[in-house]
Amino acid sequence: DMGTYLLGVVRAEMPASFEAEALKAQAAAARTYTLYKMANGGSPNHPEADACDDITCCQAYKTYADAAAGWGDEAAAYEAKVRAAVEATDGQCILYEGRPVLAVFHSSSAGATQDAADVWSASLPYLRSVETPEDEEAVPGYRSTVSFQAAQLKELLRAALPEAELGGSPSNWFTNIRQQPNGTVTALTVGGVEVGGNQLRTILDLRSACFTMAFDGDQVTFSVTGYGHGVGMSQYGANVLAQGGMAYDEILRWYYTGAEVGIYERP
Repeated sequence: DMGTYLLGVVRAEMPASFEAEALKAQAAAARTYTLYKMANGGSPNHPEADACDDITCCQAYKTYADAAAGWGDEAAAYEAKVRAAVEATDGQCILYEGRPVLAVFHSSSAGATQDAADVWSASLPYLRSVETPEDEEAVPGYRSTVSFQAAQLKELLRAALPEAELGGSPSNWFTNIRQQPNGTVTALTVGGVEVGGNQLRTILDLRSACFTMAFDGDQVTFSVTGYGHGVGMSQYGANVLAQGGMAYDEILRWYYTGAEVGIYERP
């Protein structure tokens, strides 16, 4: 049932140490994401079920036993918080024009979330770029670096972009870099091939598309800020807003532009 499913999703998707209102926002977002998929035909990966526990298909999921193993002495208290968040938001959804939104979320952003059109080339009125308050003091691993030797980088890029011309110095491979004001790369040219910033993030397994590059001989270093695709609710941002006194429905309206929070009346 939906309630049991959401317990597993919230356990897996958001730290249980977060504020109660942030956990409520996560529960409502997870419910909405599931209802959106159901309303739009479900997934061909599992026609026999509405949702699954594969994060690449639906949402992450943890049983209480698996979550408790990581929670340690806080297991009982954390489970109580998760259950309270799911129960307190029972039936509550994020709605745009009366229908569930594509309630995507991510870990953290660098000052602003991303417009869906800049990440997935599909514009949705409720997935606009908005300010988000988290910073490196609030987010573990907010800044990260990844270094590649030229040969390793060339192998990864050629596997994903076989038409790319990657001769000479790596500093010549990346051109026409287009960035948002917060530093997020929306698009660039790699060896003559047009690539989205989020696409390159996936190819190189970077934590986000907010990055800069530094070249030192045959080594290329990516300095990355934030974690995730950057669209929709920032989980760490939601926690900062909750710490400031914002209620879960206010948090959701903050991140999903023009949306309301309420009961979904199925047609």
